[in-house]
Amino acid sequence: MRVHWLMAAALTLTVRIDGAPAPVPAPARAAAPAPANANSPDSIVQEDFSDPELSPPQWTLVLHPDGSGHFRSHMEPKTGMKVIEAPNVDRDIQVSKDFAGRAFDTAKRYKWFNAPCESHLKVAFQGWKTLTYSGPAGHGSCTFNYSRDKNIQALGEAMQAVAQTVLEGARLEVLLQHDRLGLDEEMEFLTQEFQDGRAQEVDAIRDILERLAGDDEVLDRVRKRAENLLAHGPT
Repeated sequence: MRVHWLMAAALTLTVRIDGAPAPVPAPARAAAPAPANANSPDSIVQEDFSDPELSPPQWTLVLHPDGSGHFRSHMEPKTGMKVIEAPNVDRDIQVSKDFAGRAFDTAKRYKWFNAPCESHLKVAFQGWKTLTYSGPAGHGSCTFNYSRDKNIQALGEAMQAVAQTVLEGARLEVLLQHDRLGLDEEMEFLTQEFQDGRAQEVDAIRDILERLAGDDEVLDRVRKRAENLLAHGPT
């Protein structure tokens, strides 16, 4: 009897389990939107510079995450000048991905420049610099003469050093066409600028340096200095 009762109970339990309705699955959660890519190809970091005492008094440097970019300068016409000045520059440029990466990292760290960056300290005028980020992650800009934040100040100075490289490259092109002897002094000056950091990213003027390095009609010192700068890579 006890055996029959246990078998009947087990059979009843099995029927109830097998006949139970299937559990209703929980509704699938919507996937969280992917975070915006601050380094998408459409993103830019830009510096606009102005100082009426310099030549040129205004320029704009735009960089993309891959190191591609564009430089544009505006030269005010001056009379009575005896030195050869580079004309307005409006061209695509290339810097190293490492340099561009540091610029975009700084933009991200400082919330796409959506914060004041001027120190308001009584320091010498160094030119107005406006840093801008624009891309899928956001938009922002800040303007300063001198920033109390060392990273913002360093980025402004680094972008100026790239601009100086591009401007020197444009001047070398003019001298190559109109004053080959003047290339000697200019290349000595440019070499010193790279040594002390006032010029950076030699790749931005690689074309003119390669032309000088391969030109048998310029002074040997000019060729050697061009070769040395090219050998140092993107710094």
